[in-house]
Order: sequence, then C-alpha cells, then structure tokens
Amino acid sequence: MNNNKLSNTSIFMVMLGFTFFSASMWAGQNLAAGLDFKGFILALLLGGIILAAYTGSLGFIGAESGLSLDELARKSFGSRGSWLPSAMISFTQIGWFGVGLAMFAIPVAKEILQLEVTADYMPWQGYLLILGAGLLMTSSAYFDIKGLTVVSYVAVPAVAILGTVAMILAVSRGEASLVEQFAQGSKTLGVLAGAGLVVGSFVSGGTATPNFTRFAKNAKVGCIVTVIAFFLGNSLMFFFGAVSSIYAGGNDIFEVMLNLNMFYFAVLVLGLNIWTTNDNALFTSGLGLSNIFGLPKKRMVLLAGIIGTVAAEWLYWNFCGWLSALNCTLPPVGIILIISYFSNRKAYRDGTVGEPLVCWPAIVGVVLGAVVANLVKWGLPSINGMAVAALCYLVGNKISK
Repeated sequence: MNNNKLSNTSIFMVMLGFTFFSASMWAGQNLAAGLDFKGFILALLLGGIILAAYTGSLGFIGAESGLSLDELARKSFGSRGSWLPSAMISFTQIGWFGVGLAMFAIPVAKEILQLEVTADYMPWQGYLLILGAGLLMTSSAYFDIKGLTVVSYVAVPAVAILGTVAMILAVSRGEASLVEQFAQGSKTLGVLAGAGLVVGSFVSGGTATPNFTRFAKNAKVGCIVTVIAFFLGNSLMFFFGAVSSIYAGGNDIFEVMLNLNMFYFAVLVLGLNIWTTNDNALFTSGLGLSNIFGLPKKRMVLLAGIIGTVAAEWLYWNFCGWLSALNCTLPPVGIILIISYFSNRKAYRDGTVGEPLVCWPAIVGVVLGAVVANLVKWGLPSINGMAVAALCYLVGNKISK
C-alpha cells in the first residue's frame, strides 16, 4: 500500500496535466474536418464518456488498492506474465515521450528560428532543442510524483488560460461564427467514428491511470478526479485542435498563437503542454521497466528518457502511425485489470490475492484483443479489443477452474 498521499488539488493537477497532450489536438483537427459543430460536440461527449468511464474505473482501483499498473498486472497476469503489459506500456510511453520532444523542437525550429526542417534534414539547432527539452523533462520525472506535481501546478493553469484566450481571440477575429466555420468543407466522418478518435487519442495513456491515482486519499477521490480531469482536459485539447484547424489552418493552438503575434506565449504553452504529458509518460515507462528488469525505478526513468531523447526525431517522422496502432493494444490490458480487481476485490483489499507465475487467459486475451482492435473496422477499435479480451479472460479462467 502507498502511504505517500497527495492533496485532492495536487492529484487533479497531475491528472489534468497528463491529458494536456498535443497529439489530441491533431485528432481534434481531424474531427473538425469530418464533422459539423453538432456532430463534433456529440462525438466529443460520447468519446469523453467512454474514456472517462474506462479511466475512472482504473482511477478508483489505483486509489483503493494503492497499487501501480504494474503491481496490479502482477496479480492479474502473473509475476512473469506482467512483463507483457509492462513492456507494452513502457514501449508506447517511451515512444510518445520521444514524439513529444520532436513536437516541441520542430515547430520552434521552423516558426521561431525560421529553419528548414524535413524528414531528411534536421539542423543542429533542432537537435539542441530536443536535447534541452529531453534533459529538463527527464530531470523532473526523476523526482517521482513530487516532480510531476510541481510541473503540473505551473503548466496546467498556464496552458488552460493562455490556450483558451488564444482560441477566443481566433474565433473573434474570424469572418464566420464557430458553427458556420465548422460547416465548411466535405463532412465525411460519422459521429461514432469521431467518438472513436476521441477515445483512441488517449486511451493508451489512460491505461496508466493507477500509477497516479494510487497517491489519492481514497477511492472516491481517485475516481472523481480522474473522470473530471480526463473529460475536461481531453475536451479542451480537442477544441484547441479544432479551432486551430478551422480558423488558422494549423495543427494546434501553437500556430494560432503565432498568428496572433503571441510568440513567446506560444513557445511557453507548447513546451508546458508537452512537458506535463511527457513527464507522466516517463514515470509510467520507468515503473514498467522496473517491473521487468527488477531495477530501481529512477534508473529506469533515466534510461527511458535517454532512449526517447536519442530516438525523438526518428520516432516523430517514422513511428507516429505505429504508436497510434499500439494505442489499441493497451485497452485490453486495462479491462483485464478491472475485471480481475472487481472479481476479487476483498482479496485485493486485504492483501491475500494470489500472484501466479503466468495467467494465460490474460495473456491470450490481450493478444487477441489487440489483433481485433487493429483489424476489425466496425465499431470502436478500443471497445472491440476490450470486449474480446474480457471474453477470453473470463472464459479462460472459468475453464482453468
């Protein structure tokens, strides 16, 4: 059990900062291109509810048990079987950490320093920006949850306030209203597909929710804070991306702020926005690697930071598509953790739950769930993957008993 509890405000700041993710702005741009304003809101609500329910359940479990994702995986997947979810979460989070570094360095190099950056060429200033950002973000993640909390207290208000101001200014200077602007262009995306984008944008990171809510004072706080933070933070990122796209034609609020001559604020918002998510990603990958190799978490955080920083440019240009596909592999892990916990809640709470070497129904469930999530085009990929994983896990456990 974890006794190093944080205040409700601190937990909220950490979780909200976790959802401030620039890749969600990209998804918001796609949502705005494919839906009118009514469809955009409906997709945002439906996807937000699904994402909040999933992360809220994991938030409740992490807070009540005091266990991290990897510690919970040892109970449901087995001591050796937990290496699979630990490797999956570590791999994706290191990948997104590296992509995040490049998402900061490349726009700054292009827009602020007026340098040419392509998939085949990165000037030395770009590498210097990646290195500097990597060092800062790795350093704060090294100091455990305290480092994450300090960064979140600075970044969350700054990003939320400055980003919202920039968005309002962009809308006020536009020639058409928000509804009219959304209506322009060919709208070929359905609400269900749009909701899938909302869920997929952060369901991967959301699986790591127990790593942070285990520091909450109780299960109720862990659940409520997670639901509000994910719904609010993710929705804000989608609005930033959508408004940026339809009014400025850019990828995110960074370009809107540049167009509004808010240069220094643009760099500040971009950096802080990425910093909060990257810190949580490193923290999560450090826990996962520590579970696999049996080495101290802080050493693994440093290792993950070094790998992500060195590979950042390559990850940005070559691996974003793969990382998006890998996002579908983690919801099956989360649903198995949820089923295992609520099926044996009393044993988890009193510390008597067993820890097998390998739980094969869980392993098979994750593998098949990931395959279905990536190959089946009907419905929502993450929901499809969770349904298959849950069925395999329940049936497999019943047979084994």
